[in-house]
Amino acid sequence: MKLADRVKEVTRLLDEHYKTEDKCYLNYTKPYELLIATMLSAQCTDDRVNMVTENLFKKYQNLDDFANANLEELEQDIKSTGFYHNKAKNIILATKRLIEHYNYVLPSDIDDLTSLAGVGRKTANVVRSHIFNLPSVVVDTHVKRISKKLGLVKNDDPVKIEFELMEILPKEHWIRYNTQVIAHGRAICKARNPNCDICFMKECCKEYKNSLDKS
Repeated sequence: MKLADRVKEVTRLLDEHYKTEDKCYLNYTKPYELLIATMLSAQCTDDRVNMVTENLFKKYQNLDDFANANLEELEQDIKSTGFYHNKAKNIILATKRLIEHYNYVLPSDIDDLTSLAGVGRKTANVVRSHIFNLPSVVVDTHVKRISKKLGLVKNDDPVKIEFELMEILPKEHWIRYNTQVIAHGRAICKARNPNCDICFMKECCKEYKNSLDKS
């Protein structure tokens, strides 16, 4: 199957089996809260982050609260998300920069977002997608793993995968591709035990086809 045909079939099947509207798995009520929640989600599940932020956003109610937080105390508040030393330090630095350089307003430009401490392209694209509704490709562990299995990308580096997907995916699929692939990764194409037998995309999955050829 040619790449263009594979992309067309994959996007059609994803739209057919999963919702097409924008969905965020992280809970937030303010734009900067999504930024912080996404920073916390590195090497951590969304469910765990949501458990932590439920109390975190009650304790720290605005940017000033985070910027002026006691580092050791904030570390304890987010400890269960892992890598809490760096995450706490980056949250304080990022919120200080939002106050001092952006007058308390979360920017939409990806270069501005990635100038914040601890914010890479994945976090920036989550914010751009869900806060500003700007077409962006978010490459998380599900997108990286499943896109490679399907034969849509060749690289291992998330940034290179982002640009590969931007080249081949229709722009209207950029935002929802991440949401749909997360849903698929949780329900069927699980990292440890993928349910290939019931996968509706197995006929266009390059890894599945290769496994049949080898058997």
